[in-house]
Amino acid sequence: MPRIGIIVGSIAQNSINRTVANVLPSLVADTEVEFEFIDISALPLYNYELDGAWPQEATDFKAEVDAVDGIIIVTPEYSRSIPGALKNALDWAARPWGQNSFTGKPTAIMGASISAVGTAAAQQHLRAILGHFNAPTMGQPETFFHFSADAFGADGSLQDGTQLAILENFVTAAVAHITQFAPVAA
Repeated sequence: MPRIGIIVGSIAQNSINRTVANVLPSLVADTEVEFEFIDISALPLYNYELDGAWPQEATDFKAEVDAVDGIIIVTPEYSRSIPGALKNALDWAARPWGQNSFTGKPTAIMGASISAVGTAAAQQHLRAILGHFNAPTMGQPETFFHFSADAFGADGSLQDGTQLAILENFVTAAVAHITQFAPVAA
């Protein structure tokens, strides 16, 4: 059973990207997929001087990334790039040198914004980082989710059929990508 970690690039509890990410597991018809949200909000700022004595939050985060077969990252765009909290989490995952948790880890990315293509620059920056990490990153479908609060029910479910189809297409492709490229356990 593939285990897929979901990382939300925003640490805001009311993030629209968190709202979208919360819907993704319910859109997978295959009950043989397990999703796990990986929280980045407790991570301290990365500092190489901590490499000899990692904080527990960083050790736990790295273990969670290591424990899944692949990752879905749902991120907003801040100042034409990824949020600092997400970059910080990626820095922790890449350390210590030679033990990058994303090496060979299949990854899919998307983002939600109130504008139609509001996360395009962030996703490009994220692709560059993941390329450096040697993480096989899903190329298509590129998903720039146009968020509308009216499309979600009071329970957080997505009610708009067109937007639902966009997310179903993304998560189906992400599961297929992760399943195809996940390392085989020995």
